[in-house]
Amino acid sequence: MLYELMMSLKGSVPGANLFSYITFRAGGAVMTALIISFILGPWVIDNLRMRQGKGQPIREDGPQSHLVTKVGTPTMGGLLILLAVMASTLLWGDLSNPYLWIVLLTTLGFGLVGFADDFLKVRGGSSAGVSGRVKIVLEAIIALVAVLAISTILPQPLATSYAIPFFKDVLLPFGLPLFVLAGMFVIVGSSNAVNLTDGLDGLAIVPMMIASASFGLIAYLVGHAIFANYLQVHFVPGAGELAVLCAALIGAGLGFLWYNAPPAMVFMGDTGSLALGGALGAIAVATKHEIVLAIIGGLFVLEAVSVIVQVASFKLTGRRVFAMAPLHHHFEQRGWAESTIVIRFWIISVVLALIGLATLKLR
Repeated sequence: MLYELMMSLKGSVPGANLFSYITFRAGGAVMTALIISFILGPWVIDNLRMRQGKGQPIREDGPQSHLVTKVGTPTMGGLLILLAVMASTLLWGDLSNPYLWIVLLTTLGFGLVGFADDFLKVRGGSSAGVSGRVKIVLEAIIALVAVLAISTILPQPLATSYAIPFFKDVLLPFGLPLFVLAGMFVIVGSSNAVNLTDGLDGLAIVPMMIASASFGLIAYLVGHAIFANYLQVHFVPGAGELAVLCAALIGAGLGFLWYNAPPAMVFMGDTGSLALGGALGAIAVATKHEIVLAIIGGLFVLEAVSVIVQVASFKLTGRRVFAMAPLHHHFEQRGWAESTIVIRFWIISVVLALIGLATLKLR
């Protein structure tokens, strides 16, 4: 919105040219999302608390300490994140950029699925919301539309191929059908991996901000012909605009963390976790760094794998590999303090992000 306005005033209004720089608008997006979160946070939380009564239903098969420490805390705090991200991106982004709209609508779509799940949980007073099968189908449909849309604007051969980290010119030619299926897997997998990680105060939002910052840098670099050529990464025209959206995610995340810091005043719920994971997956597909997402978002991958391993082991052998899944609950059961788990997982996220960003230069 501001971009179009200022570009029309370029040459007649001093400073209007600043809005042509993605870095300037990304800075504006961070601050705007943060301010929106701070202003709307108390109002959103008060309304959620008033409407939900008992707050988020706590899993009875989860850590027993949660039945005491987290009972009564409202959920659906992801609404605050979505409001801040959407408003900030629409204000500072180039609204003629198709990548921006695809990722924004994907984020909103996954957020709506999460909202429906949270709503049914709160209304029913149990941890059972939308059935897993229905949720996966809805997510797959949203991801399908997103990947097909991205494939229509990506230049060939990137539109049907996957780039390999650490190799400058290597592309895996998938063909459109396999590329679409792989892209759907990335988006849906990323969404649910973030959802599984969201189990302790502040645990999911900080790694999400770290990943957003990493992909904001990646988007800016692959969308800039000179930098892409220097780093020998594949140039994706227009993808740099996603740095503005990533900046909005960081600002909204910081604002949400203010209220989600232990002891949390609000949980993001599936409304936030599914939306954030879906956004991250869509950005990875658009920037051609799908595989790098598995490195930068390695913490989310570990959490998801721990659940898969636990379920598979129990069904095949009747034994559990972990004391409890996802992984953060395993360490809770082993006696680690919640704050210890959260901070150590943050440290792991930083290390993984640095390794992922190293793929940009080590080629």
